[in-house]
Amino acid sequence: MLYWLLVPLRQYWFFFNVFRWITVRTALAGITALFLSLLFGPMLIKLLKKYEIGQEIRLEGPQSHYSKKGTPSMGGILIIGATIVPTLLWGNLENSYVWLGLGTMFFFGLVGFLDDYLKIKKNRSLGLIVRKKLVYQFFLAAVFALIVLYLGFSKGPESGFDLRLYLPFFKKFIPYLGWFYGLWIIFIMVGSSNAVNLADGLDGLAIGLTLISAAALTALTYIAGHAGFSDFLKIASVKQAAELTVFAGALTGACLGFLWFNSHPAQVFMGDVGALSLGATLAAIAILIKQELLIFTVAGVFILEALSVLLQVGYFKLSGGKRIFKMAPLHHHFELLGWPEEKVVIRFWILGIIFALFSLAALKLR
Repeated sequence: MLYWLLVPLRQYWFFFNVFRWITVRTALAGITALFLSLLFGPMLIKLLKKYEIGQEIRLEGPQSHYSKKGTPSMGGILIIGATIVPTLLWGNLENSYVWLGLGTMFFFGLVGFLDDYLKIKKNRSLGLIVRKKLVYQFFLAAVFALIVLYLGFSKGPESGFDLRLYLPFFKKFIPYLGWFYGLWIIFIMVGSSNAVNLADGLDGLAIGLTLISAAALTALTYIAGHAGFSDFLKIASVKQAAELTVFAGALTGACLGFLWFNSHPAQVFMGDVGALSLGATLAAIAILIKQELLIFTVAGVFILEALSVLLQVGYFKLSGGKRIFKMAPLHHHFELLGWPEEKVVIRFWILGIIFALFSLAALKLR
């Protein structure tokens, strides 16, 4: 909105020309998101406490977590709001990719909101039945995939979406997937959404890792949308992705602001409304900039968390009750080994930074 208001003023004063620059508007979107988070965070926490919207704790979880029972939850509302508003203010809303990102965040957030609401209503740690939650996630991912496929088939890679799969470390091997791209999108989006949700178990863990991933994706989005940089690095050039950088920057700022309240000891938890939304949003950005395979390294810790659960459950069933880890997801395993919560979180953040840096370095390894 401000983009449409300020850019035309450049004909009267050259200063307003800066608002055409993606870098300026991305920085402003991030700062605005941070400001909104810090401003409205205390208000939201107070409101959640007033209506007793608190976290329920799994009985089978670590005993150290019992003290967190009743901590305000559904703080993901703050993250979503603090991302959407700056994007609407500083982004060019004529760009379809921006709306795809906003829509993904909002509607996956709705699924998480319903899940959190049922937890509060039923006064238990489980909300939606797993099967029903997956149905909603698959449906939303399928809608996103159909829109992307429509852009790919009707407009083509120049103005729509490139239905070829770009592989890290390969310059010339770019397979065309066609309709199969839809299945690939659904797999990436649903998997990413649930991976972030599984990692949301310690104060500051999931939001800190999301912050790192969002920052890396902001850089990747800018590179993909810049013809010169994308050509130099020999990666997919996605002209429409340039404006998506503003959205990614706002997401980064919102995560940073939420971390202020979610750091140990947490004043508020993001809940499923935040976790499901953030995971799907990270996937949506990666898909739109044609770097969805890098999501496995950009969000590497989330992937490890999800794999630990799959391995634990699979081995438990195959071995007749034996376990690989003391508890899954992986962060609980290290807690039960005796690591303090803060140490687990900081070390996982460090690992997340390493994964993100590797993803950025991999751009040149082609």
